[in-house]
Amino acid sequence: MCCISTLSQTLGIHAVRLDLVRMEDQAYGHESMQPAWNESMDEMFRPEIVDPVVDFLAELAGGGRVLELGIGTGRIALPLAARGVEVHGIDLSEEAIARLRAKPGGEAVPVTIGDFATTQVDGSFSLVYLVFNTIMNLTTQAEQVACFRTVAAQLGTGGCFVIEVMIPDLRRLPPGETIKPFHFSEERWGIDEYDVANQGLRSHHVTFGDGRIEYSSGPFRYVWPSELDLMAELAGLRLRERWDGWTRGPFTSESRQHVSVWEKSARSEGG
Repeated sequence: MCCISTLSQTLGIHAVRLDLVRMEDQAYGHESMQPAWNESMDEMFRPEIVDPVVDFLAELAGGGRVLELGIGTGRIALPLAARGVEVHGIDLSEEAIARLRAKPGGEAVPVTIGDFATTQVDGSFSLVYLVFNTIMNLTTQAEQVACFRTVAAQLGTGGCFVIEVMIPDLRRLPPGETIKPFHFSEERWGIDEYDVANQGLRSHHVTFGDGRIEYSSGPFRYVWPSELDLMAELAGLRLRERWDGWTRGPFTSESRQHVSVWEKSARSEGG
């Protein structure tokens, strides 16, 4: 497995000697990876990042009930609830939910503890959503397919499933290489390590501060738009729209991510 010394050598970086704190190698239980990392990524909480997401989801909800998979600490759920949307959540991490509860409005958001690939919440929803690559936290194709089927079972007629996820950066890998840096600053490194044969990805996160280095990593399964469309079809959903991002820019061959919306029709509900 890749480690800090290997990454440094590969990237030509020579770090000063610091105390190393290695976080337990984490499978993260699907959802629980996201909140822990989000809290240290202050830029992801900025209004210019959050507001377009909330605008998009509130419009799509149309006044109906909404379910966030991997709700975490409420980065999106809380501002969406503040718009008057009835938001429910699923997450596997009790620690993340405790952080959510400690925030203003957090106690009012119902959360079910469980694996979002298979956990269902009572009632039906007009919108179910997964943001910030969280579908990739399901590390097998079978889990991702199960997630679509679980979502379809909870959507009402005309309800929508929204996923925000990256486009795998395989085109940008040099021949024979498996490592792709995605963030470098004085405070943090972010490096993705691809396992192309198994459609796998391990993200390595290194943070610097107070004379020490903290290192953590977690496994993912990257997924292509066409594969997601097939999963949706198997679950009885159809693609309604696909954008480059939350501001509805056109999705093109150069897009680095996409926001996709699948819809449950009356026909699919009737079988």
